Amino acid sequence: MEYRLLEYFIAVCEELHFTRAAEKLGISQPTLSQQIRLIEHRVGSPLFQRIGKKVYITEAGEILLKHSRNIFHELDQAQAALNEIQGMQRGKLRIGCSGNHLLTATIMAFHAQYPKIELSVTELATEETKDGLLNNQLDIGVVFLPDEDEQLACIPLYNEKLLFVVSDKHPLAQAQAIPLEELVQLPVAMMPGKFYVRQLMDECCKKNGFEWKPILELSTLESLLQMAKQNVVGVILPGSYVDSIRSSEIICIPIVDPVPQKDVGIVYRKDMYLCKTTDTFMKQLKHQFLDDATIY
Repeated sequence: MEYRLLEYFIAVCEELHFTRAAEKLGISQPTLSQQIRLIEHRVGSPLFQRIGKKVYITEAGEILLKHSRNIFHELDQAQAALNEIQGMQRGKLRIGCSGNHLLTATIMAFHAQYPKIELSVTELATEETKDGLLNNQLDIGVVFLPDEDEQLACIPLYNEKLLFVVSDKHPLAQAQAIPLEELVQLPVAMMPGKFYVRQLMDECCKKNGFEWKPILELSTLESLLQMAKQNVVGVILPGSYVDSIRSSEIICIPIVDPVPQKDVGIVYRKDMYLCKTTDTFMKQLKHQFLDDATIY
């Protein structure tokens, strides 16, 4: 089957909408529909089911999608090996992370040394990064480390601790620490449930028998930080993010008894060819955290 036809098929799977997929591919919707019918004729089975205005992937479509992504993954691996022959003079590295602040220093150093390597960094929830790796949409991730995974390799970088962050005008601004049991009684803002920072807090509370729910949910660390700075409400943020801000307008209060914490590190597919570009970036990232006294 032609490489181009598989690209069309994957685009429809990702969009589940023929018109949007056609726009993404730069072709007309009738042309795309015709090409999908051609693929269905070749495999001998419908790949999509239309119910009303919605498009769903059939069982046959799911099977073809899995193998198509593996094909593209192998082609990317071959290209990575060929790029290595060029001595890191070209190539692309796709990264998913749980906060761009984790990568800023490494990105600047890497780009200065290898300006022709294209870096694509997307801020994603941990589960979204894992899905991106397994679906060949990302090369590496920097996230809260998952439990042992058959498909993913992990390299620990540091231990992330959550902090209670308030304005310097907040009634608790002078506190040296706050027990988790007291914190759950306060009005607090935090990220929504799909983010691992929130899941970490929820799991810590549940494990210790505390009922807790934030009064306000915001989907970015920056928006939460502004809530604290403006003394609207106290917020819970990762220590690494707060450390990268260094603002005199906020006070960081350690959470204790117990401390909500989890290792953060690099994740990548175990079957991925570690080309020189990827290996070099990961080594620079490891050195950044090993040399950063503010985190260790």
